[in-house]
Amino acid sequence: MTATKKINIKDFLINNGIIVVLVLLAIITAIKQPTFATSDNAINIALNVAPRFIIACGVSGCLITRGTDLSAGRMVGLAACLAGTLLQKPDYSGKFFPNLPHFGIWWVVAVLLICVAVCAIFGLINGLVVSYLQVPAFIGTLGMQLIVYGVCLVYTNATPIGGYRSAYSEVAKGRFLAIPNYFKGIPYLFLIALAVGIVIWFIYNKTPHGKYMYAIGGNEQAAEVSGVNTKKTKIIIYVTAAALYALGGFLVGAKSGGSSVNMGMGWELEAIAACTIGGVSVNGGIGRVSGVLIGVLVFEILKTCLQYLGVDTNYQYIAQGIVIVVAIALDIRKYIAKK
Repeated sequence: MTATKKINIKDFLINNGIIVVLVLLAIITAIKQPTFATSDNAINIALNVAPRFIIACGVSGCLITRGTDLSAGRMVGLAACLAGTLLQKPDYSGKFFPNLPHFGIWWVVAVLLICVAVCAIFGLINGLVVSYLQVPAFIGTLGMQLIVYGVCLVYTNATPIGGYRSAYSEVAKGRFLAIPNYFKGIPYLFLIALAVGIVIWFIYNKTPHGKYMYAIGGNEQAAEVSGVNTKKTKIIIYVTAAALYALGGFLVGAKSGGSSVNMGMGWELEAIAACTIGGVSVNGGIGRVSGVLIGVLVFEILKTCLQYLGVDTNYQYIAQGIVIVVAIALDIRKYIAKK
């Protein structure tokens, strides 16, 4: 006869308290605002979640190895601005590069690769600073946050960017298998995020790199003694994260139809909070891609609920800040309880 495992209410609330509260908030919002619980709103939330999930996947690798990346949001903004300046309409009056030739559809892919390459360089520097110079990730990436922001300001001269060509906008707004009057199709954004999630899941769970990553987060010294090249692994993590930020910024720019140097500001904190809500520990060694998705979804639902309830934008920032602090505090509480 097998023993039945008793559910500890206290532990359940510590592990899932934020999720429970936000689910209740969503139910209350749906009751007060029936338009909240509609398929159109669900699709809108999914489209907002997609690029943030990609960004959070990048941050999750840093957290799992007991690091962090505070430059994520600024890299998102840099990628969005870089893509925007290179993918404007030929006849747009405020074109950033007036003499830039009009290339074919392949240029959209080329620009994405340029964004990834540029951000990967900053990610490489982050990895080198954290692994070889042994600068705490918090400090090293905070410095990189300012550097990337400064580079973006110098590059754009703080000029708002718009007038995108349709091929670029279609990346975020287009749909796959759309049938007029019958089926709206599957948004490309959703498919891209799904593909990224599958790839990251495979890397985390089925490759030596994933095993090394969790080993470093669990005990870096023990991992190094057992033969793990911790420096190389960390560099790969930060470069991969930066590449994901570039992809996220590229998609956010296409979805927004415009960009500026402030795009992506503070998104690294949202990503860290979402990861923590989803079970990725800031103390390292723990985290799943499915949890990251849940965390991002929960955080996005919070913002949508506050908007539907008519909460002033200023108070929305306060609520989001409280969620971030509580999420980190509960994660630390779980870590202390395990010790």
